[in-house]
This record gives sequence, structure tokens and C-alpha cells, in this order.
Amino acid sequence: PSPMPSTSITSAKIQVNGVHLHYQQTGEGSHAVLLLPGMLGCGQTDFGPQLKSMNKKLFTIVAWDPRGYGQSIPPSRDFPPDFFERDAKDAVDLMQALKFKKFSLLGWSDGGITALIAAAKYPTLIHKLVVWGANASVTQEDVRIYNGIRDVSKWSEKVKKPLEEMYGHKYFAKTCEAWVDGISRFAEKPDGNICQELLPDIKCPTFIIHGEKDPLVPRAHAEYIHKHIKGSRLLMMPEGKHNLHLRFAEDFNRQVEDFLH
Repeated sequence: PSPMPSTSITSAKIQVNGVHLHYQQTGEGSHAVLLLPGMLGCGQTDFGPQLKSMNKKLFTIVAWDPRGYGQSIPPSRDFPPDFFERDAKDAVDLMQALKFKKFSLLGWSDGGITALIAAAKYPTLIHKLVVWGANASVTQEDVRIYNGIRDVSKWSEKVKKPLEEMYGHKYFAKTCEAWVDGISRFAEKPDGNICQELLPDIKCPTFIIHGEKDPLVPRAHAEYIHKHIKGSRLLMMPEGKHNLHLRFAEDFNRQVEDFLH
């Protein structure tokens, strides 16, 4: 049989750190890229336009489902104090298991925090880093915002629907509440710290993108990350909200490809 065209998307599972992690992979380029989804997200819900349209000649694109999210269930998702470090190790170990020696990280929201930690802790493995909608600390204001999304029945139909289809209402609702509790715990630490002390350890080229209309992550977070990663670039998208990579996919993909290339 003839080989599948390079535009196809493979979907598979691989055992990493005692769990079976699901991932999607596409493209045949020499530059490997891992897409890291946000809270409750997975490759399918969070990165459709990237899996579909990023340059498949230049890049090999992998989108993963962190443990307890998407199709990486079981286990059920939980939020111990080190859940970001656990995700960072899982992500890096997944790419190693898939035989990528060096790779770039594209992290959205929680996935951006995970990517920051991975880039700081595994510097020899990370080629370049792109983060958007991420934060390195949690303020009291952030906790107020998170509590505003705690009850998923108040979410817009559009955002809610794919997640309810993926998880069923009960798991979706319960996990969102657990996430709010888990992320809010950082606000009790000095400076609300998640990974501030790691930012100076990030040595790879770093591109931070932020939507000026992001209702979930105030812009001060993007500015802080930019200020503390030496030589990083910051792009503000005036019309961007939290999901700027979906809403303005073409512009986003172009900016990111130019940076990675």
C-alpha cells in the first residue's frame, strides 16, 4: 500500500512514567515541536488549527494530552502541589520516548506554565520556547478570576460543548472545580509563586505572545515572564483574547513559524 500522505494525523498512546499518554502527531519536518494544552485541554480540543495548518515540511508536530486529560485517562486528573512539575516531566519524557532528541515547546495557558518549567529544568533538550496566556505566579485578583469560571454550567455553550463531549458533564465539572482549588493554592505562597525562580534558568530563544483582551490572564503576567527570561521576545495582540491561537490561527501560526524557523 502507498504511504499515508504527510498531511495525515496519527493518534496513539505510549507508556510514560507509569501512565498511558495519548498524543497526536503530524508532519515530517526535522524540527520537532510539542504543543502543550491548557486546563482540561488536549490536542484535539486545543490545537486543531495548528495540527491542520502548521508547516508539515519544516516541522514534526506532536500534541499531547496530559495525564487525566483528553484520552490520557485513566488516571483521573488530580492537582497535587507539584502538578506542573509532573506535567513537565511527563511532557519531556513523552518526547524522549518518541525518540526526539531536541524539540521546541509551544505552551498555552497551563501548558505555557508547564513549558516554562520544562525549558528551565531540561535546557539541553529544548530548542525554542513559545508561550501564550501563561503566568508564573497567582495573585488574589487571579483567584477571583478563577472562581468566576469554577461553575462550568455558567460557561458559554461554545467553549463548554467540546469539553462535555470529551469528558461527560460530571468529570468535566468536578475536574474544573479541582483545578480552581489546585491553582488557587499557589496564591498562598510567597509572591503567589508558581515558577518565578526558574525563569532566569531558561536559556533557549523564547517568544511570549499575549492577547490584550485576555479575560483570564492579566497582561502583567506576560510582562513579568518577558522581563525575567533574558533575550525573550514579547508580542501583544491587540484583539487577542485567551484563545488567540484559535481565533487568529493564521496570524498566530505565521508568527510562531517565523520564530521557530
